Amino acid sequence: MSAEEERSQADAGQESEQGAGPRGRGHRGPGAGPRRGGHRGGFGRPGGWQHAELPPADDAPDWFAGRLPSDWFVGQASVSVDREEIIVTGELPPVAEGADAPSDAAAAGRISRFREDTRTERMKIAAEAEARYGRKVSWGAEIGDTGVLFTHLSVPVMTRLRQPERQVLDTLVDAGVARSRSEALSWAVNLVGQHTDEWLANLRQAMAEVDKLRAQGPDL
Repeated sequence: MSAEEERSQADAGQESEQGAGPRGRGHRGPGAGPRRGGHRGGFGRPGGWQHAELPPADDAPDWFAGRLPSDWFVGQASVSVDREEIIVTGELPPVAEGADAPSDAAAAGRISRFREDTRTERMKIAAEAEARYGRKVSWGAEIGDTGVLFTHLSVPVMTRLRQPERQVLDTLVDAGVARSRSEALSWAVNLVGQHTDEWLANLRQAMAEVDKLRAQGPDL
């Protein structure tokens, strides 16, 4: 099946192949809950961080752990979740037995072979997960420091910034760190996420507990 046919299926999302490169794209790790946002339709608190119409996805890592073939990845796959997307990434077996550090080309070739060999089964699993969780499923694979995302979403986020905040973005653009304000904003968000990962994880866990207690209500 060609890549064009894959993209026509429900799980294709927006095809955006990333070149093989180091890990550390700022994706959230297993068990991470939905991010907070100001979308209408949320529940619990004004401007709630979940959509009422979206099924909960707290058990997505466990579901994928039980659903994925045991010979695909070394160990358990990493599953990150937000309101729009579930990203499933796993470590592939070594390119060759006894190979300490395969070349980037060898790792990229092994990842490409995995993508083609598992395409049909991945599409089937993605369709099941999308029906269960109401989110698109994207896939990726890694070998050592080389990682590739096969399909993933790029979701626009609208915001209003005052002049001092705009000047921060413009400084990044003028310095050549980013090509545009939108790219500078994305860079800043990734940087904050990398340096506050533990704090954000604790915050998500606390919000999940609050919403769980609110849903249970008092025992009258």
